[in-house]
This record gives sequence, structure tokens and C-alpha cells, in this order.
Amino acid sequence: MSTNNRSNPSLWGFDRDELAYLAPMFSFLLLIWVGTLTAWLYPWTYVARTLVAGGLLILFWKRYTRIRWNYWWLGIIMGVLGLVQWIGMDSLLQHALPSVFALDPAKAFNPEVSIPNPAIRWTWICVRVLGASVVVPLMEELFWRDYLWRRLIAPADFRLAGVGEWDRIAFFVVAAAFATVHPQWLTACGWGLMIGGLLVYTRSLGACIIMHAVTNLLLGMYVLWTGEWQWW
Repeated sequence: MSTNNRSNPSLWGFDRDELAYLAPMFSFLLLIWVGTLTAWLYPWTYVARTLVAGGLLILFWKRYTRIRWNYWWLGIIMGVLGLVQWIGMDSLLQHALPSVFALDPAKAFNPEVSIPNPAIRWTWICVRVLGASVVVPLMEELFWRDYLWRRLIAPADFRLAGVGEWDRIAFFVVAAAFATVHPQWLTACGWGLMIGGLLVYTRSLGACIIMHAVTNLLLGMYVLWTGEWQWW
């Protein structure tokens, strides 16, 4: 990570290291919002947010914490368990409290209907899978489990806290904050607690990125296999 620290100020009170974490995440969220304005925008804003967030990650890469990939194998195992938790818990919630947690298939974006051209449709699906299994895990883990976690421990300068350093507030607040950007918020909170536990146990951001990537990739494969587009 850059060692410029507070001697290298940037915009709105954030230094450049902090903006490296914030810019990809908030650009991604902004484009999600734009995609909700009208149905036809959704597929193209998904492509845009994948490209923009991916480009910003590359641009700022030298400013991020050096990622350790130890316990990568545990990340794979937890990623598989994360898929079971996600589908299992959300299915139970939809059955128990359909008025609160039900996912409406009719409102889901279905590329088989919305993108009639097969070449364009499969190109979009490939971008969707790539974004979900590569860009999103890197972006979200750098933001949630690296930056925000450490920022909660060391508000004055997040770099003073270690990756995966135990803190009760960070453990629960990051999981809750992570849940707010997912429609299946309670399921996402449970998943966030799982990956938070992995972070504390391994202190490996790489293991968390792998867990996130495996869960998202398997969820994408599940959607493509079953045609249950509401999970995407």
C-alpha cells in the first residue's frame, strides 16, 4: 500500500488511498441506481459498472493492501458453503415469510426474453458472470472486509488496524452494512457473518476474495442451469 498517508491529501477530506477503496464501490452503486430507472437500461448499466469498477481497481491497484492468498483452499470450501447458505436460507425465508422475502420471478431480468440476439445475449451473460465472480469479489472485499473493517477499528487512519484484526463492532457492523446493498438483506447478513468469521480466522483477504468469487460463480451457474433468474 502507498505510504504517503495523510501527507498526500485528495478530495473531500479523503486521501488518495481511501479514494482508491471508495471510488470503485460507489461508482458501482451509482450505476446500479441508474439501472433501476428504466428496465431497458439494466443490462447495459451492468456492463458499464463492471467495466468502470474493473478499470478503477486496475488504476488504483498499487494503493491497496497487499493481498495474502494463504488459506485459499478454505476460501473455496467456504464459498461452496456460502452458496448452500444463500439459497437454503433465502428459500426458507421466502417460504416462511413470503410477504417480506419473496423474490418475484416476473420482475427478474431474464436475458432470454430481453436480449433476443443469441450472440449479444451470451456476450452479456459472460460479462455478467465475469463481473460477479471477478470484479465484484475484488471490489467488495477490498471495500467491506479491508477498508471499512479497518476504518471502524481505527477511525483516524484505517491503516493503523491490521487486516482481519478482531473487533466486535467491525464484525457485526460490516455484515449489516454489506446486507444493505443486497435485496436478500437477511440472507446477505448471514453470509456476511460467515465471511467475517473467515477473515478473522485466517486474516487472509485473499481467502475472502476466493470465498466471494466461488459463491458468486456457483450462484451464476445455478441460475443458468435452472433458469431461476430471480437469484441474479
